[in-house]
Amino acid sequence: MQKVKSTRKRVLRRTHAQKNIKQIRFRQSLFWDVDPKTIDPKKHARYIIERVLDFGTGEEIRWLFAHYSRGRIKKIMNLPRSPVHEKSKSLWSLLQKQ
Repeated sequence: MQKVKSTRKRVLRRTHAQKNIKQIRFRQSLFWDVDPKTIDPKKHARYIIERVLDFGTGEEIRWLFAHYSRGRIKKIMNLPRSPVHEKSKSLWSLLQKQ
């Protein structure tokens, strides 16, 4: 089991390196209720996606779509109790169809 995990981690690291995804410094105003330095993109994916879709800048949105798959973003956006505002959901639904 341990070998499978370590192999998967190496593959993921290589995948991100190939995509040239840089780490982003999250703004305090985007994550006003927590310390942005403590946010982990893997552990807190849903939280990050919801906030960036609602309040993100162009740079943060580009990072979001480079870091997470469109399917994952769409799934989180369409959750029944998602805090993403209805206007934001409508906008992103239209943009994803293009």
